[in-house]
Amino acid sequence: MIKKDYYEVLGVPRNASGEEIKKSYRKMALKYHPDRNPGDKNSEEKFKEASEAYEVLRDSEKRTIYDRYGHEGLRGTGFTGFKGFEDIFSSFSDIFEDFFGFGGFTETRRRSAEQRGADLRYDLNISLEEAAFGKETEIAFEKYDECKTCNGSGAKKGTSPKRCPTCGGRGHVTTSQGFFSISRTCPHCRGEGTTIPNPCTQCKGRGLVKVKKNLTVKIPAGVDTGARLRLEGEGEAGLKGGPRGDLYIRINVEPHEFFHREGDDILCQVTISFPQATLGDEIEVPTLNGPKKAKIPKGIQHGETIRLKREGIQNLKGFGKGDQIIQFLIKTPTNLSKKEEDLLREFDGLERNKKTEEKGFFSRFKNN
Repeated sequence: MIKKDYYEVLGVPRNASGEEIKKSYRKMALKYHPDRNPGDKNSEEKFKEASEAYEVLRDSEKRTIYDRYGHEGLRGTGFTGFKGFEDIFSSFSDIFEDFFGFGGFTETRRRSAEQRGADLRYDLNISLEEAAFGKETEIAFEKYDECKTCNGSGAKKGTSPKRCPTCGGRGHVTTSQGFFSISRTCPHCRGEGTTIPNPCTQCKGRGLVKVKKNLTVKIPAGVDTGARLRLEGEGEAGLKGGPRGDLYIRINVEPHEFFHREGDDILCQVTISFPQATLGDEIEVPTLNGPKKAKIPKGIQHGETIRLKREGIQNLKGFGKGDQIIQFLIKTPTNLSKKEEDLLREFDGLERNKKTEEKGFFSRFKNN
């Protein structure tokens, strides 16, 4: 891409004074500034061209090299133009201050300097009952928030951050070695572009202080282990006016001594006697909603289950409730009295006769 002559870009003669060059640039910068022409690519290019021209012609050394060798000669100085608006605003903050306020930090510059606050995670243990029905609970945690003493600026009251004298506000410095140039983070301001000569005594210049926070959190019915609740803006404060981070609450449902959850269903095991399994019965079983009646079917086998409809967990998305599944475990009787043993032997004899009769029936059927 062929670059335009810098004098033509600014509309000044080759013998123009420094004041004339600055005056012309101020006029063009005001006219084509991106904040005044949002989304206009043509204005953005003219703004960048004018800024690049001014950067060269305002510097007596660069201007002399340019007058003798043109654009090609500037490569040996390490100057290859600006990377973006941030570089421009940092370099000419004294000019932009006149028509945009403090330090030349225009809206475009402020947006690029903003840093979003960090997100936070809070692990919350709740019971199965609390997961089933939801609850409101108060949590306490620590986070970095904006310093109230300096309103987040990091500077002592009555003072303000200053443009870094080492990098001129760019946040980086460039060194040249022949035709090569190396850019690195400014060691003085650590890339911030500004320094704080008089730090705030409360936050020591950081702009943030650690505070304790109490927050009431509403846990919705139906949550399960691993669920995350996002509380927007409850994370740490941003830097330089940046937005706050979010707080993520990770749910952990503690194991229950009787119930086990599978999806929206609740599982439990109930032990019954041999007569109850054989003859059937109606018993009272625990549920999340209190004791309920459950019928044991006659002749139920060990490990079989029944369902109590809608006695499970409320679906988190509102699709009804799960069931409670009861698995029956048949207990083998021990420490029997003689009478109980005699009755069982009598019962066993009847069972054996039944099997013999069934065997004889199938034998006759087979012989036929």
